[in-house]
Amino acid sequence: MRIISICPSNTELLAFLGADHMLVAVDDFSDWPERISSLPRLGPDLSIRMDELEALSPDLVLASLSVPGMEKNVDELIKRKIPHLVLDPQSLVEIGNDLLAVGHACGIDAAPVHAEYTAVIEELKSRSANVSYRPSLYWEWWPKPIFTPGRINWLTEISEIAGARNIFDDIDSANFQTDWDEVKKRDPDFILLAWVGIMTSKVKPALVRKRPGWNEMQAYENIHIMEEELYCRPSPRLIKGALKLGKLVHPDMYDDMELPKFIKEKQL
Repeated sequence: MRIISICPSNTELLAFLGADHMLVAVDDFSDWPERISSLPRLGPDLSIRMDELEALSPDLVLASLSVPGMEKNVDELIKRKIPHLVLDPQSLVEIGNDLLAVGHACGIDAAPVHAEYTAVIEELKSRSANVSYRPSLYWEWWPKPIFTPGRINWLTEISEIAGARNIFDDIDSANFQTDWDEVKKRDPDFILLAWVGIMTSKVKPALVRKRPGWNEMQAYENIHIMEEELYCRPSPRLIKGALKLGKLVHPDMYDDMELPKFIKEKQL
């Protein structure tokens, strides 16, 4: 098959299925695994150059509504009658279901990878069930205006299976805008910066500490840069992020836990 992925999470799903060799092009932001670096690039995920995409005669294009604004690309795929699959995961279960769906669309048995993915989530859940205290986490997706995940998002689940709690898990939304005063009022134990699309080297905790009144928060000296690629993309790489988070907030509960084989192998 000739497959095109137009967002990073879908490229990663293909890699975990061992199907990335079928890719003939990707979006500009797909950066993992490293072996896709030589593929043609079709533009940013929200500005795909559709004439170039169509000229490659793909058997399947993978899109995802987890990227706000992707609807424009989907509409164009429909208009041009280009075969495509649209994913829209918001939870770890849905990401697992997407592994199965993409595997089916590509003629690949995804059951073994899905089973490993599910098993490591269950192990994380088992460990988190034994924690005596769940620290509160403030996740920041964008700094100005500030956006953060609500209850309907994988980061709330990631927080839970790492033995912690998203301070905005009472907001019935996947992604919403809040303000500095509201975060200060909720006074989290940890401030976690995972700015979407921003390299970790460009994320500046010093700027966050300058916000009015934030020096009074208990997390003022507990600000951590969290890699966008491990926390903001709905692919099995979230498992690596979950384990890293667990070791940060509960080192005694997670330090002896290793990455599962199916993730270790894909890092090579």
